[in-house]
Amino acid sequence: MAQTTAPKVLIVIGAGGMGLPIARRLGIGRHVLLADYSTTTLNIALETLHNEGHTVSSRPVDISSYSTVTALAQEASSLGPIDAIVHTAGVAPADSTARQIFEIDLLGTANIIDAFLPVVSPGTSMVCIASMAGGMIPVPPNLEHHLATAQRDQLLKHKDIDAEAQGEGAGMAYAVAKRGNQLRVQAAAVAYGRKGARINSVSPGVISTGLAQAQLSGPGGDLVRGVIDMSAMRRIGTPEDIVNAVAFLVSRESDFITGVDLLVDGGAVAGRKWTATGV
Repeated sequence: MAQTTAPKVLIVIGAGGMGLPIARRLGIGRHVLLADYSTTTLNIALETLHNEGHTVSSRPVDISSYSTVTALAQEASSLGPIDAIVHTAGVAPADSTARQIFEIDLLGTANIIDAFLPVVSPGTSMVCIASMAGGMIPVPPNLEHHLATAQRDQLLKHKDIDAEAQGEGAGMAYAVAKRGNQLRVQAAAVAYGRKGARINSVSPGVISTGLAQAQLSGPGGDLVRGVIDMSAMRRIGTPEDIVNAVAFLVSRESDFITGVDLLVDGGAVAGRKWTATGV
């Protein structure tokens, strides 16, 4: 009797606003393993994909805990060869403290990059969702080096990382964390490359997800609308805009692309930079 080959595995971490459409697009012909902190979000996404005919399973995960991310990576590797890992999970300044942002957005991404390295193989592609916010503040070179290379247990221990910041400190924490995501991905590219795998990040602009809608309706809503108005495209992004970028980065067409950040912001950073200089 001929042996059946296990399907390739797609892991999507964060099953909400961006994660579900990414799983839907990329999951065809793959075993989709969904992971999320919220069991409610996880169950909704699981049922949706199952009803649409996908092969799908799920596992709760707390990305701020390295041991639970490691367990997720081990389960993923037991399902078959890992084709792609897409990390979309995170929190936003509108409803999070600086500490939560650093522990989830910054340390959580480092945990995922490190935990999956032992189980990737030739052809695996990881994509981490960062943010255009990572390119909107100046970061001192010594902090950039720390964000890129510090050991996990030392990552949040730096004089410029203030986990107790209050008020507008959450917004600064978010920008630093997302810059850290971009740098961490870049620094991990060689280690992933030694295993024949690739790793990149996507930095969205303002995308119409639940997190963005919370920001638009919160105290900083006028600032967010100002970013959209100043952008080249002058519109809010859609999850599909991000799905298209991720689909490219996990495809064979991007085989020579690794260690880069793809800015998908409708020209928001460009508009902010060059409008401010009077060009």
